Amino acid sequence: MYKSSLIAGSIFACLAVILGAFGAHALKAVLEPDQLMIFETGVRYQFYHSFALIFTGIIYSSFPFRQLRSAHLFFLLGIILFSGSLYAMTALKVNGQAGLGGIGIITPIGGLLFILGWIMLIWGILKKK
Repeated sequence: MYKSSLIAGSIFACLAVILGAFGAHALKAVLEPDQLMIFETGVRYQFYHSFALIFTGIIYSSFPFRQLRSAHLFFLLGIILFSGSLYAMTALKVNGQAGLGGIGIITPIGGLLFILGWIMLIWGILKKK
């Protein structure tokens, strides 16, 4: 097993539960529905990729290739950039910030990292004879 992937996935999943509850209760009163949907998208993708991290950690013992370590890194950075940028955009809107200061460009970079993570995971699995 790849312990750091298991730990990171578990931490991010726990944070997703906390953030999801925060969004459903605290943010619902202060955000417009479209802004709340942006926040919920961040939580949803954080959850998906938390499970991807856990899965990567579990299968690493059977597929101990560097591609799986790369998948771990891409999933981790993808969560931070994709979900983190959506959370930051939501926070700026809550605080009445007019401009997003370019944060919106970070989201697709995080999405690209998610895609690369899945590609690395597939490649690592296919590498085993």
